[in-house]
Amino acid sequence: MVPRGFAVSLVAALSVLSGCYRSTVVSDRGTTRGAFRPPTVTRINPPVFPVNPRPNQPRTENSWKPTEKARNWQHIVIHHTASNGGSVESIHEGHLAKGWLGIGYHFVIGNGNGMSDGAIEPTFRWRQQMHGAHAGVKEYNELGIGICLVGNFQDTQPTEAQLASVKRLVRTLSQEYQINADRVVGHRDVKSTACPGKNFPLSEVKSVASGWTPRFAGSSGRSISDAEKSHRLVSAGR
Repeated sequence: MVPRGFAVSLVAALSVLSGCYRSTVVSDRGTTRGAFRPPTVTRINPPVFPVNPRPNQPRTENSWKPTEKARNWQHIVIHHTASNGGSVESIHEGHLAKGWLGIGYHFVIGNGNGMSDGAIEPTFRWRQQMHGAHAGVKEYNELGIGICLVGNFQDTQPTEAQLASVKRLVRTLSQEYQINADRVVGHRDVKSTACPGKNFPLSEVKSVASGWTPRFAGSSGRSISDAEKSHRLVSAGR
């Protein structure tokens, strides 16, 4: 017969092992916007919004409107992961390893390898209206909405579902926060990098934003005004 005390101890131990592991991220140092509420590290399950079956149709509501007071967003910065697959969780862990609060982007769009193809996931930075850690330039981190598509667009192109989703998201955000097309940029436009890759159709994505006025487009797909170029800062930030 098993002693009663041993049985109680065994049940308690099994309860701990079967419970959810929750680890948290330390709060921002020097953050000026209220108290930081850290996300769960091992599993982030923000709402997943399906691909718009009619991506060319205008949307009448913002599915991603945060409950927190919105920051004064001025830019949208497009990125790729430069990897074949990925997810909010895997990127979050990688950015934690850099000593950051966690995932540096505000939105991630899946390619079917790690996330559903075309799925749009807002991160804790968007839900809490926090600065980003994605541009390497202070202004674009503080006032830029970071959107990252899973994939390496130096080698391949975004999936049809990803392209439909990023257009839908850029259209909605640009209308909601009055961000015109000149301020929808690729990471390479603010930092010395190939991101979001030579095969990413940036001009096509910019065309769905408010105030789209084509100026010039080179082989890279850039289309940026001289005023925007002169407006960029050179100071790095996270």
